[in-house]
Amino acid sequence: MKDTPMSNCERDFILKAIEEKKRLDGRQTYDYRKIKITFGTDYGCLCGQVMAQVSCELVVPKENRPNEGIMFFNLELSPMASPAFEQGRQSELSVKLNRQLERCLRNSKCIDTESLCVVSGEKVWQIRVDVHTLNNDGNLMDAASVAAIGALCHFRRPDVSIQGEEVTVYSPEERDPIPLSIYHMPISVSFAFFQQGTFLLVDPCEREERVMDGLLMIAMNKHREICSIQSSGGIMLLKEQVMRCSKIASVKVSEITELINKALLNDKTARKAGGRCGFAESMPQERITALKTDQTAVEMTDVSETASSIVQTAVAPPQTVPSPSVPVPGVGQVGEGLRNTWGLEEEEEEEEEESCGGDSVEEVTKMDVELHQEDKSRTVDVVEILDSDEEEEEVVILYPEATKKPK
Repeated sequence: MKDTPMSNCERDFILKAIEEKKRLDGRQTYDYRKIKITFGTDYGCLCGQVMAQVSCELVVPKENRPNEGIMFFNLELSPMASPAFEQGRQSELSVKLNRQLERCLRNSKCIDTESLCVVSGEKVWQIRVDVHTLNNDGNLMDAASVAAIGALCHFRRPDVSIQGEEVTVYSPEERDPIPLSIYHMPISVSFAFFQQGTFLLVDPCEREERVMDGLLMIAMNKHREICSIQSSGGIMLLKEQVMRCSKIASVKVSEITELINKALLNDKTARKAGGRCGFAESMPQERITALKTDQTAVEMTDVSETASSIVQTAVAPPQTVPSPSVPVPGVGQVGEGLRNTWGLEEEEEEEEEESCGGDSVEEVTKMDVELHQEDKSRTVDVVEILDSDEEEEEVVILYPEATKKPK
């Protein structure tokens, strides 16, 4: 299913608003949308505009790198996010986002892959990051990078021990899982250009992406190190424009990194204290959707005594049912003997209609007779209406008046 095409009026309206430094959602030019990070019950699960899930398994390493683990990233565009996305089919956008995500996280060497080695040349950990889009409101790359790096920081792999050639993997109940060794947190920031680079917006929404002329994505960490950069759209950018975007990206990356670290700390504190964590912690309270109401205190000390006293003082119901009365042989009567009103209103209406119909027919007959008596001298057809027994049946007889023949 294709996207709904944008009309020219809507396109002109968005471009005119951007010229006046206004946006559809009320943000300023360099404002980012509000980011909410929620971790799942299991380690390595993060939910936001996209959902990221991290998993691991022991596999055979690559021949050219026997001492390094394997990182695998998969971004899926779900039809739940947009009707334009098709299930199980790689689109051009999906391939582009997957490559950009691999450049941002795997090629930047943000994770120590050598720490994932268990037995050199035989067994290493393969870390798989699955990113599913939940709502396509534009700028999927930034949301995917934040979700992926946040899920990797939250993930814990099982502990292992080696005895000779035997490798033992311990469950979380036996030994505490081990977090991944992460050097830095690369985060992508997108910039949209309009009218051949004249106007610039940060974090474009879906409608702004439709009318933009070019897109610049910069992946950077909080140490102001550029991990990857990609430009698309075919526009020519000046050196000053790229430097300006990199300065804005450094500020946004520092804010997002601090937000991720704060969310990780809150989740760790809640898990250690045994409180609410995961998706249950993000559920709103004291709302209709939360199904929570104020509890009312009820005195339950003497409930049994009160109930027994009420039962003892209550009047016992009759054990027998009164038999129906039979006024006439073959006719039964149930109830108090009140008047039956079924069908009485319909009968009264029918009687009124019959009476009104009879009166009107008599009046028409009298008028016809008078006209016949007055116009005897004229040669006309006389109409007589005969009233029959039924209401809607009328007999009409037409006959000419006998004319006198000339002598």
